[in-house]
Parts: sequence; C-alpha cells; structure tokens
Amino acid sequence: MAKQIGKLDAKTTAFFCCDIQEKFRPMIKYFEEIVNMAGRLCRASKILNVPLVVTQQYPKGLGNTVAEIDVSHGTTFDKTRFSMSLPEVHKHLKEACPNLKSVVLFGVEAHVCVQQTALDLLEMNVEVHVAVDASSSRSNADRKFAFDRIRQAGGYITTCESVLFMLVQDSTHPHFKDVQKCILEQGPLQGLVFNDMEPRAEEKS
Repeated sequence: MAKQIGKLDAKTTAFFCCDIQEKFRPMIKYFEEIVNMAGRLCRASKILNVPLVVTQQYPKGLGNTVAEIDVSHGTTFDKTRFSMSLPEVHKHLKEACPNLKSVVLFGVEAHVCVQQTALDLLEMNVEVHVAVDASSSRSNADRKFAFDRIRQAGGYITTCESVLFMLVQDSTHPHFKDVQKCILEQGPLQGLVFNDMEPRAEEKS
C-alpha cells in the first residue's frame, strides 16, 4: 500500500468552513486575523471550483457567518452538533464532490468543532488538512493542543498559503494569478510561532 502523504488535488478536495459566526467575534483569540485568512480560502474555493461547505452552530443564538467572508457560492448548514460531519453534509458531498479524498478544514473553535470534525472525517478515511492560520479558540492553549491532537490522529497541520499553492501545483495553472492575489499580502500575525508571540503595536498601547 502506498504511503499516505497528504497531497491535495482540486478535483478531490472540499473546503469546510466551521462556525465563523458573529457572536464569537469578541471571544475568540485572533478572530479578525482568522477571518482574514478564512476569507482568502473561501475566495480561492470559488476561483478553483472547489466545493465549499459552511456550517453555523445554533445561528439563532450565535448569529450567521461573519459578513467579511463571502460564502455565497458555498452550501451552508445550520447545526447543533459540534462536528460538521452531518448526514446532510455527506449527502451533499456525494453530488458536489463524488470523488472526495481530502477536506481542508478551518474555523472555530479549534478544540471543539474543528477537532471533532477532523476526528470524524479521519474515521471515515477522509484526509484532513487543518489550516491553522484560519482556525482558533478562546484560548491559545486550547487552540495549539487541538492541532497536536489532530496531528496525533493522522490529520495534516498546514497553512492557507501552503494549501492554495498545492492545489494550483504549477505557475501555468489557468487560475494561478487569481489565486495568487488571495495570498499576495502576507498573512497577519496570530501567535502561532515563537516570534509571533510578541505584542503587536496596538496591543502595547
């Protein structure tokens, strides 16, 4: 059996945008930053015609997906279950991505809905690539240990830019320049690496 190495192909991939909702805005660490990166992924999914699945956790109480992220080309599901792995989601994917092999997963909270979605998908033998710079929790500890937990289970921990370059594969790709525009500006700092832990100017004031 060939070793599983986690390469992405636009024809066999779906994007999962998990619960990036308005009521989470004041609670989630680096919320504005992950909204920025999640928005880039969602724009790229439209450009590359990669199916986009969006969930909203109890929107009556937590609001809808934030307005900054355009998910109009995706399919949105309301839920009360923490995991995005819902029967109606999988039914939709059978038509939207019949040869589904991989899911690029991002959103909130990393240690709850994102983690449980990842574990459910891995149990179904679907490769999971978590875009860490588009995912967060209320605490950085929960966030970081969630990524460790997903990695231990066999998921891939990656970044938005890495995902998008892997999907286009070649600078001659017909949509390369459009995708490149999504990532041309360097992503905002989010406390993911040591040098990123220093307070930003606005936090010092």
